Amino acid sequence: MATPLEKARRDPSSMKAKILTSARKIFSKNGFSGTTTRMIANTVGIDISTLYYHWGEKADLYNAVLLNTQEELKQELKRIEKIIHGKPLPSRLEIAINESCDYLFKNSEITNLILLNYFTKPKGKDIVEFHFIDIITGIAISMGLAMDKDKITKQAKARVMAVMLSLFNFIAGKKYLSPIIGAESQDYLNVVKETLNFILIPAFVQDKKAI
Repeated sequence: MATPLEKARRDPSSMKAKILTSARKIFSKNGFSGTTTRMIANTVGIDISTLYYHWGEKADLYNAVLLNTQEELKQELKRIEKIIHGKPLPSRLEIAINESCDYLFKNSEITNLILLNYFTKPKGKDIVEFHFIDIITGIAISMGLAMDKDKITKQAKARVMAVMLSLFNFIAGKKYLSPIIGAESQDYLNVVKETLNFILIPAFVQDKKAI
């Protein structure tokens, strides 16, 4: 029997999918504890009983949001991997950074969900763990820092995390960093891309042999 998440994926126009989409935006803004089912129901324009009918308890819906977001991110990384496969390391890094910036800035709720899941995970709740290590592993292999997922050094993981956390900070802190930098909207995105490329590409190219 198909799960509610599988049904939502099959029919993006369904009520399940509409609730899932709204829930992701609200959870990414307020976290699990700061979000109520009534907030989600009001946004969709339904009553709470309809929400419970489609998704069950708040934790069930939150878990579905996390699982769906994780799968979406994995698919995006696979798409980038196809683009950069076989190219020299500097080119792989530049393309990966630029593509990741475009995607995550456009879908900034993904960054917020990941950060909130790690730093404000509710206690005593049966909440799924966002498998960030899988994302780190995939990026490390794409960068050529490891040949397979079982042979990735601590240093390689830390370096990939440095990339991701730098990008996450620019996205999550855009409201505060943009005025400091003096760049708005697309200009801010371009500055972030240029900065990450300027710092990370020489560092990875120079240090690749040490990993």
